Order: sequence, then structure tokens, then C-alpha cells
Amino acid sequence: QVQLVESGGGLVQAGGSLRLSCAASGSIFNSNAMGWYRQAPGKQRELVAVIITSGTTWLAGSVKGRFTISRDNAKNTVNLQMNSLKPEDTAVYYCAAGTRVDLRPANYWGQGTQVTVSS
Repeated sequence: QVQLVESGGGLVQAGGSLRLSCAASGSIFNSNAMGWYRQAPGKQRELVAVIITSGTTWLAGSVKGRFTISRDNAKNTVNLQMNSLKPEDTAVYYCAAGTRVDLRPANYWGQGTQVTVSS
């Protein structure tokens, strides 16, 4: 079993930055990938960023060039640095972990953290 706890959400103006962190505990060694999904009101949950054990990363086209995903293996944490935020980035962001390297689907989920970007 894996437990994921997110932190770092909040309210920011457009153009600003936020950093989300996800602390993992439990049998995290079974997970080949960790990442972030987000869900905006009335929309489906979408995959935003993935990082696998080798350090290879994937970012959705809508955030490429603005978001960066990184991990600290010693601390079992995954971070999402979000720059140049836009109102359309407003969503609940969920940390995820799983055995599939594409995290589709994820096996484990955090409780979510709200990110609100005002225009």
C-alpha cells in the first residue's frame, strides 16, 4: 500500500508560480511512476506530468514550458513547479503513483490540493 500526501496548493494571480509537493510512504518501491493529474470543475481528470524511476519526465502539451516535475528519491517526494500560471490551470491537483510508466491508470491517489489562478 502507498500513501500520498499533497501540499502547496493555493490562490495565485495569473502569471504567478506555485510549487506542489507530494510525500509518498508505504510500498513506494512497487511504483514505477509518479505524477500529477488535475481536474477542473465540470471536466474530466487529466494527466499533467509524469516522472519515472529513471528520471525521465513527460508533460502535457498544455503545460510544457511552464511546469516542471522532479523527484527526490531519498525523501520519496515528487514536486511540481508551476510557473506562468493561467486561469485555465485552476483545478484540484492530485498526486498519483502506479506501476505503469504512463500512469494510465494510476494505482494510488492523494487526496488532492486546490490550485486557483485568478485573472
